Amino acid sequence: MATRGTDVGAAAEAAAGAVGGTDGRRAPLILRNRAFAAVWLGQVLTQGAVRMFQVGVSWWIVAYAVREAPGLASGLFMAVCTLPAVALAPVVAGAIARFAHRSVLRTAAGLAGAASGALALWAHGGGLPLTAVYAAALALATCQAFFDPCLTTSVPELVDDADIEAATGFELSTQSLAGLGGALLGALTVDRAGVAGLAAGCAAAYLGAALLVASARFRTAGTPGTAATTATTTGTAAADPATATATATPQRRPLRRILAELPYVRRILICFTAANLFTTAVFVVIPLYTRSVLRGGGGTVALLEASLGLGALIGAFTGTRLPGRPTVAGAYCLGVMALALALPGLVAHRPAVAGCLAVAGWCAGAVSVRFVALFQRLVPTADKPGFFAVMQAVLGASLPVASLVFGSAGDFLSPRTLCLVQGVGLLPAACALALLGSRTPAPPATDPETDPETETETETGVAGRGAQSAGGDR
Repeated sequence: MATRGTDVGAAAEAAAGAVGGTDGRRAPLILRNRAFAAVWLGQVLTQGAVRMFQVGVSWWIVAYAVREAPGLASGLFMAVCTLPAVALAPVVAGAIARFAHRSVLRTAAGLAGAASGALALWAHGGGLPLTAVYAAALALATCQAFFDPCLTTSVPELVDDADIEAATGFELSTQSLAGLGGALLGALTVDRAGVAGLAAGCAAAYLGAALLVASARFRTAGTPGTAATTATTTGTAAADPATATATATPQRRPLRRILAELPYVRRILICFTAANLFTTAVFVVIPLYTRSVLRGGGGTVALLEASLGLGALIGAFTGTRLPGRPTVAGAYCLGVMALALALPGLVAHRPAVAGCLAVAGWCAGAVSVRFVALFQRLVPTADKPGFFAVMQAVLGASLPVASLVFGSAGDFLSPRTLCLVQGVGLLPAACALALLGSRTPAPPATDPETDPETETETETGVAGRGAQSAGGDR
């Protein structure tokens, strides 16, 4: 098998040529590729459902269900929602590598639909205990922990190599769309139809996603035109059939070795894990801030959550146009996000808070699409199932801690104080990422003659052009 540096460089050149040869009249990816469009819409539905459930139940706990220590109860709920992605990372990676990706996606969506449907029936009958809601949240989060990294790994089976960055932009926009739609519907649904209506809506979304995935056609690893084939037919692999055969069936490596051999990527993940301790607390802070500071209801929660989601959606499609190296651009974005999250602690006006959350969402979306597009290129195909499961686990490891800490603190501190803590806490992560950008990045196993920094810049440049082709005709 050719070295990873050769594979990455050849894939980047192929993508650059393909993207560079297109014009502004090229249709968006979801109109050119029906299989990807179906799976992407399925992800929109699943993430929208789980976000609607999280927002709705968080508001239900704070406004209706728990009178004493609602902050701790909502923080515990959000912690339950984030535990499976961390605890099940090795199991998820093994399942994605072993089973057909379409089967994993379809099964995860179907089981989530069954769990939310059962909760809807229980809530409709009355007497719904809080523990049952926690159990349902755990089930939905477990299904989503399989669905998201499996879809990311499946991108080369759905699109051509030149469309990887465009597909990444759409995929990352899913969380933003889900945050927008789920936020608008979650709290409002609870105010009008209770948990029963909320769970019924989630069940319909999950079952619709399962049908969409079942209708999509996935390519095999050796189908011409896929990214995997492009990588394995470059360099020596194309010249030697025996080498090509060995490349087609790579050995799966332990998850720890994957990150050990990607030091540059590992440092980036550590920075964002630290940042997540403060950014993700916003999902606990918003209901508390709405109730005790803004004195609003479900409509106010919907406005604030939707502002966050809309900003992230815009960032997912415009973030690749940020100038500079990824780490430097990421550091600036974290600095701006720190200011945006801290300002509601000083200015308690609804439009101003919504605007701050929109800016924070844009920063999150811009950073995500920039780095995930880079990871899609730098990580070898054989390691992607394990890597994206590890990435989800590493980034998600801070979520339960943040939920519990900020939720518990919300019972003793003002939500305005929590906003200031979020902003101040982000600054060290931004500085660490800036310092990382001042060093020469060193992606693993590159050719000795390849300049790592040039290679990194090439990757992000291709990512930018790919995402631009995805949104050029919108």
